[in-house]
Formats: sequence, C-alpha cells, structure tokens
Amino acid sequence: MKKFFSLLSIVSIIAISNCTSIPENNDPILGIWVKSDSPADSNKNSTTTREEWTFNDVYLGRYQNYSDSKLVFYTDFKWSEDNGTYTIIYGNPEIEDVIVNLEQANDPEALTLGNGSVFATRE
Repeated sequence: MKKFFSLLSIVSIIAISNCTSIPENNDPILGIWVKSDSPADSNKNSTTTREEWTFNDVYLGRYQNYSDSKLVFYTDFKWSEDNGTYTIIYGNPEIEDVIVNLEQANDPEALTLGNGSVFATRE
C-alpha cells in the first residue's frame, strides 16, 4: 500500500509540473539601455559617467552606474508595462522610481520621460 501511495504521489507531481509553462515575453524594452555623460572639453581631469539599465524577460533588471569605466553603484529593479508606459521600481530606496515611454521611431531607440527628454538610449 505504501508503494502505491508513493507511486501515486510521484505521478501527481509530474502531472502538475508538466501543466505549468512560463509565458514568453517579447517586450521591445528587453535589452540594455544607457545614458552617458561625457565632458564637453577634453580635460584629462574630468570624469565620464555612464548609467546602464538591463531589462530581462521576467520583469526584472539591473541598474549600474560607472565612473571612468569603474563600477560605482548597482541595484536591481522591477519593471512593468501599461499601454506603452514603463514603470521602473528600484530595489534601493535611495533611487527614485521612474516612469518612461519607449520611442521606437527614433534611431537609436530611446526611453523618454513625461516631458519628452531622453532618459536612456538602446545600446
């Protein structure tokens, strides 16, 4: 009788696990987006900063901030989409959440803020 219940349990677990599937996410925001601030003059003492957002297909991502190619800060974020508007919710309370729109007609593609200014461009 114990063998029968063990076999029944195993069959039930296999049947339940085969019924679930992860939906495929092909959102156009997936990938790496960057914002670079390089100094206007070529002074060797000035620093170059770069911000990078990596969006993945499970509505999560990683934000990284570089200064002269050295990683200064990073944190994870969650993102969501609602009628073409994307909300980025950071895991760090020191960073303010952001709402952006995807402008695919631009070359390169850009994420823009509500006032139309460019937040980041696709790498």
